[in-house]
Amino acid sequence: MVDVTALGARVASSAVAPLVRRLFVRDGPGAALVDRPVRISALVSFRGEKRSVTPEDVDKVAGELVRRAMKAAGPGEEPVDPAEATAVKDALARTLARLGEITVEDYEAVGLGPERFARELRANVPLSPYGLGADGLLLYERLLHTASLHILNFLTQRSTYVARQQTVQTQQLARLVQAVDVLLERLPSRSAEDAGFEERYADHIAARYGTLTIYGLDAGTREWPLDTAYLSLEAARPRAGREGGREGGRQEAEHLTVAAEQVLAGQDQVFLRGVAGSGKTTLVQWLAVTTAGRAYDHGLTHLIGRVPFVLPMRRIVRPGAELPFPGDFLRAVGCPVAGEQPPGWVERVLRARRGVLLVDGIDEIAGDRRAAARRWLRELVRAFPGNLWLVTSRPSAVPEDWLGAEGFGERVLARMSQDDVTTFVRRWHRAAGAPEPVGEALLRSVRTTSELNRLATNPLMCGMLCALHRDRRGFLPQDRRSLYEAALAMLLERRDRERELHDPAGARLPYAVQVQLLQKLAWWLIRNGRQEMDRAEALQIIGRALPALNLAGSGDEEVYRALLLRSGLLREPAEGRVDFLHRTFQDYLGARLAVQEMDFDLLVDHAERDDWEDVILLALAHARPREAEYILRRLADSGHARGTLLAAAGLRYVAEVDPEVRERVEDGLRTHVPPVDFEAARELARAGGDLVLGLLPGPEEIDHRTAARVVFTAAGVGSEAALRFLCRFREHPGSGVQQSLAAAWHLFDREQYAREILAHLPRQWSVDVSTADDLRTLRSLGGWEHILVRGAYRVDDLTGLIVAERLVHLTLEAAHPVEGLAWLSAFPGLRSVAVLTDTDAAVTRQVPDGVKVQIVPAGSPSRPQG
Repeated sequence: MVDVTALGARVASSAVAPLVRRLFVRDGPGAALVDRPVRISALVSFRGEKRSVTPEDVDKVAGELVRRAMKAAGPGEEPVDPAEATAVKDALARTLARLGEITVEDYEAVGLGPERFARELRANVPLSPYGLGADGLLLYERLLHTASLHILNFLTQRSTYVARQQTVQTQQLARLVQAVDVLLERLPSRSAEDAGFEERYADHIAARYGTLTIYGLDAGTREWPLDTAYLSLEAARPRAGREGGREGGRQEAEHLTVAAEQVLAGQDQVFLRGVAGSGKTTLVQWLAVTTAGRAYDHGLTHLIGRVPFVLPMRRIVRPGAELPFPGDFLRAVGCPVAGEQPPGWVERVLRARRGVLLVDGIDEIAGDRRAAARRWLRELVRAFPGNLWLVTSRPSAVPEDWLGAEGFGERVLARMSQDDVTTFVRRWHRAAGAPEPVGEALLRSVRTTSELNRLATNPLMCGMLCALHRDRRGFLPQDRRSLYEAALAMLLERRDRERELHDPAGARLPYAVQVQLLQKLAWWLIRNGRQEMDRAEALQIIGRALPALNLAGSGDEEVYRALLLRSGLLREPAEGRVDFLHRTFQDYLGARLAVQEMDFDLLVDHAERDDWEDVILLALAHARPREAEYILRRLADSGHARGTLLAAAGLRYVAEVDPEVRERVEDGLRTHVPPVDFEAARELARAGGDLVLGLLPGPEEIDHRTAARVVFTAAGVGSEAALRFLCRFREHPGSGVQQSLAAAWHLFDREQYAREILAHLPRQWSVDVSTADDLRTLRSLGGWEHILVRGAYRVDDLTGLIVAERLVHLTLEAAHPVEGLAWLSAFPGLRSVAVLTDTDAAVTRQVPDGVKVQIVPAGSPSRPQG
């Protein structure tokens, strides 16, 4: 038999080249910029509308390649028998059919080379069904390599390739020149001492903030690389004048949303609000690492040449101490290279307008220190203008526009969409090495169970659900209290046992003892409005508790070390300082002790404080029926809106409630129905959940403006029951109602919502899309007139999946980086396009005649009209 490894070379190029050429469409002259990006899949002639070659023809091409290889071997030297030759042909045909699926562009494919390109084609093509033996597999690989070589050669001979490659290189060079110009502007002359220290400081930032703690991996916690773990969420800002818009215009409550990591792209100073676990601190880490890494492949040119300063408020605000001046920033956060910084370095960075100041957790300092924090921020912003500032907080810790006078724009981190949850769950299971079906089973449970769907709203809760679902082999807690209890058991009781840590250092602490001690530490922090305590304070609390615990012979220092090292919930963020790994665990443990100590009045007296909301709700979950009823009565009778809404939210946490108490809580909730504005609607949905749906009026009972707010409320609930309620409004004639319904698409299962709501709406209202699946769903409805494309996009997805004749208005969150908007000629009915971008107006070049283009800065508070 012939040596198979040499057989590919004996298949004449004159025979292979015509076969390969038959797989591709012909092109015309030019650089093919209109069709950019030029994906391999777009060139294959059996894809899309071009049917000159069919999949059967690909089978024939593969068969011809195998036949010529067998013939080239000569009589008696055939590498495989006829039956296996057929199997090689089938496997090769399936692999060549991948040309219509892969998304690399033509010049990228050429850059891969034939070996890597062959591997790209072979990816996701299982060979086991073909039953290839060793010789058959080798023949398949040699023929695939030969075909790949000729495919890449063919691509380089296309008339558009050279011109296109030159254009791409020109654009890349232009972006490089722009980046260099920005660097020259932002990097004034620096001493060698400053430059050297900045390098060391950047290395520290990358090491310190380059990982995330992921709950539940390895039966406890594990560090996850930030570039793998980071999930881009959305940040929204309410439009000005919520009630001032005209009925026929854009909905007053509509939000302009951007990717969270882009919040500083359009505005230098941003105040970002988000609930516990929503990803505020993760965003701070990502911005710090991206800035320090000096790799700007994320398109964040506003970070080029800058220096990040991460300032967690719980670390820099000390009892009785002043807030730090710039020269003390690094020392205040315990940076190990602080002693090396050249004198005056931070001030020089800030005067050069190169700073990115990331102030995390205004809510994590005592209320009486927040006024001082605002004065500190105001003085720094005025003393060092032109730097970038991001300040984060829980939603209601400080009033609206708390920093508005200093030029800070407000943003709110949105809850995770169903797409975000899907992405997170799949990444988590890949990182955990869990089988794919386990993650998919969890996703099905979250989508079909309203309680789980309500829990899976932020990265922290999603991580806990993933961990417990795997840990319990698919059996999940159905409420928040049970979820925390299971997580505690996993972290405190099972972690060391499952890691086979049979002889841990320090005192052995039973589960119940660990919980009791952690509760005391948590409740002390909550009562004192602190997020962090001195180590001496922690030792004092533990020492007072020891006489009542069965820990003979153990001292406070030994017990403290055991809690710190083994629980996974405590940490020392700096020398001599102690805090909880996450605020959520502190709230849960503190609430347990509040109920044990019967501190119910203390809880209710703090109901108006945002940082006590979760504590009160979790206390209701722990309380016995009579205790819970007492708290609910006091909240319902408090006489202020926050108390009545908190009572309504608390009903979901209580297993047994006297009917009279339930009615009193519902009566308090009724005072907020219908909501007076869209902000009230948002709070009503968050507090009332499914309960509020039974109190909202139907479409025939209210005027059009009120109906829009009612729909906005129900959409905010986001449950199956909410979707059924919204179906009652789908034929409503009010424009505000129709806009609210169209805007709520991303809050529900996309396909179900499209069938039950969007299919019944006029097509002129703007809907948001962020994936190719979204576009396919709209296509199944016959198309849509006004589409807003969120985030990065592929031109061939837009031109291939949008019903071209139907599109009238298009909004893009970002201009395509190379060819501008010439590809819009694919939409004959298009009348206007708006681009939310910070780039110059060059994106408007080659716009088709008759299409009006509006360039809107990414930080603009208003969205363009359709």
